[in-house]
Amino acid sequence: MAGLSKDEQAAAKERAAEVRKQASRARGQDKRAADLADVLAVIAAMPQDDRALAQRVHDVITRTAPQLDARTWYGMPAYALDGTVVCFLQVGSKFGTRYATLGFNDAARLDDGPMWPTAFAIARMTRATETRVRELLRAALG
Repeated sequence: MAGLSKDEQAAAKERAAEVRKQASRARGQDKRAADLADVLAVIAAMPQDDRALAQRVHDVITRTAPQLDARTWYGMPAYALDGTVVCFLQVGSKFGTRYATLGFNDAARLDDGPMWPTAFAIARMTRATETRVRELLRAALG
């Protein structure tokens, strides 16, 4: 894994372990519950400030888009539709940044002309931030 930072190498290893774990699980409610438990465990293990933010983001996403399945992705909370990750949360402590990032993959329908943002910095959760996350989710899911 030359060229990757130690944090990036750790994330790649986490992803490989996640793939193995998720592949070994049966489909259906048991898999969904186990994947959700993994996300909640990841959030619980975060430093306090990141944990509080991640829990609020998780709550907003699960209330706004219950059709998304929570799962881990590169060691981060992520939310998938039909097995494809639509969005994810990368907290500041993950790679030593000063803010969390709410990212959207290409499955999200945020298209707005020839260029649009797919990642959003979250310095803190406010009511306005929660409203913006809900708006982004609704747009992403069409």
